[in-house]
Amino acid sequence: MYKILVVDDEPKIREVIREYAEFSGYEVTEAEDGMSAVGLCKLNDYDLIIMDIMMPKLDGFSACKEIKKIKDIPTIMLSARGEEYDKLFGFELGIDDYVVKPFSPKELMARINAVLSRRKGTAAPAQQTLKFDGLEINIAARTVTVDGKKVELTPKEYDLLFYLVENKNIALSRDKLLSDIWGYDFFGDDRTIDTHIKNLRNNLGPYRDFIVTLRGVGYKFEYEN
Repeated sequence: MYKILVVDDEPKIREVIREYAEFSGYEVTEAEDGMSAVGLCKLNDYDLIIMDIMMPKLDGFSACKEIKKIKDIPTIMLSARGEEYDKLFGFELGIDDYVVKPFSPKELMARINAVLSRRKGTAAPAQQTLKFDGLEINIAARTVTVDGKKVELTPKEYDLLFYLVENKNIALSRDKLLSDIWGYDFFGDDRTIDTHIKNLRNNLGPYRDFIVTLRGVGYKFEYEN
């Protein structure tokens, strides 16, 4: 049974999500602010977090950032604001989806199912390590090392790198990257991908040029044995 953490300072919102999630077979834990959510994640493991942005004590973005430091948990953000800036900022933090209030509980359940299915579908075989000169990617551990030194990536940066590597030497359009990694392309745009590519290249250091820009198309991971 999947365990979901619902974080929102509005009891009615939590109640509605709990009702639909439990009906769908999920186990639900509630938190009323970001500080409580971080504390719960330190003590327990969850398969997915539904996080409101505007909350007392610690807002959703800050809570998400703190949680990502200790655990890689898929996250769906909730917000009464639909500004593009908020969506892009959330994606840069590594969230998996963004839902604007008021929302349809049935649609939210569909998005939850999609996020969990994607994570399950991209589960990697144990002990699989890919090596490209001094760049090593341990898929099972979700770690990346550059010349023996571990580098920290956001969950989405890791997903993007692994997808590029998995499709090595194949041209990938921005739309395909958005669709296959984020699971949909409604909220994202070219800047979402470009921002993640820029951050990813910075983290790869001397191996940044493995990620090649294809003007007017997208990107590819280029490496010849």
